[in-house]
Amino acid sequence: MGHTIRTKKPLLARVRRMKGQLEALERALDTDAECSAVLQQIAAVRGAVNGLMAEVLEGHIREHLGAEGLTPEERLLEVDTIAGAVRSYLK
Repeated sequence: MGHTIRTKKPLLARVRRMKGQLEALERALDTDAECSAVLQQIAAVRGAVNGLMAEVLEGHIREHLGAEGLTPEERLLEVDTIAGAVRSYLK
């Protein structure tokens, strides 16, 4: 995936922030934090994952589906790939 290589640095920064959020969630659960704090941290993690998915998905659509010169068969294969990723993500 060429677009993830070109945007590798910001994507990795997002993942590292998500890692920190997950560690904060683990600490909150480990220290018996208030339910509201745990819920807020879960929402933050979910938002971060959604943002990462949106960014990579948009790059994939623009780079692969929007590529010039694709045959109708290649474009259909790209549509199937994206649809499968979205379906899997939404499960």
